[in-house]
Amino acid sequence: MSGLKLRLDQDLKQALLGGDKNLATTLRGLKSVILYAEVAKGVREQGLGDDEIIALFSKEAKKRQESADLYKQGGSEERAAAELREKSVIEQYLPQQLSDDDLAKIVSDTMTELGASGPQAMGQVIAAVKQKIGAQADGARIATMVKERLNAA
Repeated sequence: MSGLKLRLDQDLKQALLGGDKNLATTLRGLKSVILYAEVAKGVREQGLGDDEIIALFSKEAKKRQESADLYKQGGSEERAAAELREKSVIEQYLPQQLSDDDLAKIVSDTMTELGASGPQAMGQVIAAVKQKIGAQADGARIATMVKERLNAA
């Protein structure tokens, strides 16, 4: 069993013992996401690796943010807050996100390494940055920064 999945199980037990129903519900949902992905990939017995689980959790956090944004647009602040609470729980299982300054430095270094300039190099630079940093920054955030840097160059 992966370390992340084991941690999730332990946290779920603590939430249940502590009577925290909201946390327990969120953690059960995360376990369900992992189980569904394991079955879909045919690796139920072996389980998923931490990298695959992190990718799943990143998608789940992004879904919560999008839902919260839509709820805010619709005027349902209470539901938006609930989505953001779930997102904060999910983020506890994700790697620490890079600061804007650190991400900007990595983007600049990558552009220099690749000799990239102009908008046509955007996809190449984004792919290289994603490969370097993994789940430490959201893809949209990377794309925005790369676009800014390439347009400024």
